[in-house]
Amino acid sequence: MTNFSRRKFLRDSTCAAMGSTAFLSSAINLGMFNTLAARPHILNNNNDYKAIVCVLLAGGCDTYNVLVPTDDDPYAEYESTRIGISLDRTDEEQLKILNRPAGLPEFGVHGALGDVKTMFDAGELSFLTNVGTLSEPIANYTEYNDALKKRPLGLYSHSDQQMQWQTSLPDTRTGLGFGGRMADILHDMNTIDKISMNISLDGKNRFQVGSSTAEFSIANNATPDNLGYSGYPSWYQESGFLNDNKNGTIKSLADQTYNNIFQQTLGALTSSTADSIEIYKTALGKLTPLSTTFSETRFSNDLKMVAELISVHQHLGLNRQVFFVKVNGFDNHSNLLDEQNNVLPEVNAGLLEFKNALQEIGKFNDVVTYTISDFARTLTSNGSGSDHAWGGNQMIMGGAINGGQIFGEFPSLALDGLLNVSHRGVLIPTTSIDEFYAEIALWFGVSPNDIDYVLPNLCRFYDSSNCTTSIPSDYMPIGMFQ
Repeated sequence: MTNFSRRKFLRDSTCAAMGSTAFLSSAINLGMFNTLAARPHILNNNNDYKAIVCVLLAGGCDTYNVLVPTDDDPYAEYESTRIGISLDRTDEEQLKILNRPAGLPEFGVHGALGDVKTMFDAGELSFLTNVGTLSEPIANYTEYNDALKKRPLGLYSHSDQQMQWQTSLPDTRTGLGFGGRMADILHDMNTIDKISMNISLDGKNRFQVGSSTAEFSIANNATPDNLGYSGYPSWYQESGFLNDNKNGTIKSLADQTYNNIFQQTLGALTSSTADSIEIYKTALGKLTPLSTTFSETRFSNDLKMVAELISVHQHLGLNRQVFFVKVNGFDNHSNLLDEQNNVLPEVNAGLLEFKNALQEIGKFNDVVTYTISDFARTLTSNGSGSDHAWGGNQMIMGGAINGGQIFGEFPSLALDGLLNVSHRGVLIPTTSIDEFYAEIALWFGVSPNDIDYVLPNLCRFYDSSNCTTSIPSDYMPIGMFQ
């Protein structure tokens, strides 16, 4: 009975009972049983709305220049280690000092993040420090170097680390995403079952894939007439007839019965997508234009579309929504200071504009926005940039969080620190992705009884000796939420 839980029992007993049925039928019914296991918790929360916005800073953001210790001794370590790529704490153009209660360690944010500072000071945004991919807790260099603890696969690989941030499964290169597994559990909180609660502004991703869930991709300039579903333009001769004819042909192909399971699945997905498109067109047709002004960058336009979709969530029948957005430009092996001065202003402006839009539609308290990235960068410079590393700092924004906080254990940035595993300055994370995501999942409505499905490895970080123990209902070790 080791590693056995209520969900595992339901899953295994369900599969045993359906052992003689077709694979697809079993998969569908398994999804139904997973939902059934969570239903009592869900039905008690069927009238509230919440959304999660995951922002991927793609390429590996150098977050030790995003959040910088500014007390004398920690800053001296920072300045000594980051020769050539450090920021000057006496220059407000480079570092803006955060307002912190007396007696707490002092920090500054990159000079391009002035609005982030303002939101932090107003209690609308916080930082989580030295968080990253972990298969299990690793206390120090010795445990890492002597292989006493298991390391994540592909530790410094972009593809592996992006995947692990999206799945929270560092032991495998396959698996469902964190957002997808939550959708498997919470999908029946929504009133229309034809569309996904997972919405991507960046196409296909691992984060939003579940056992019975996939993302719905939408363009940031979508309108009721065009969601990116190509057709004949209105000016084309007899466009209406041709579009109707094309759509009818696609529908007839999707509705056919196929013997091949993959053909069946493709047909079902095609039909579902066509249904979703019509629902989104109708919802966007009821959109009240936002008065908030957004910058003309892809990130800002992505977040504008997210805000618009949140504002029409009732027309979509969605009480839960999970969004995925990506910002490129963080793989800075050279020209780090210049490159961050180019891309961080876009992040800064987009987050502020999104916050303003959420406040405009009355949803800021119901939406949590957080950043992820492949990994942090080496503390030392390679000349003008920094290279692939490990644990780093992330932002969390929303009315539901404990704002104006520095969560986690900010590490020593000296090269002789116990968490450093390289002469270049690579830090072992002191907070795992699982711990980070657990608090988000519980706030979002996942029952403590179902957290082992959403985060299979979480028990390694709260009770590594006995993974059969259910997570405590008040499990909030980081304390990110009010």
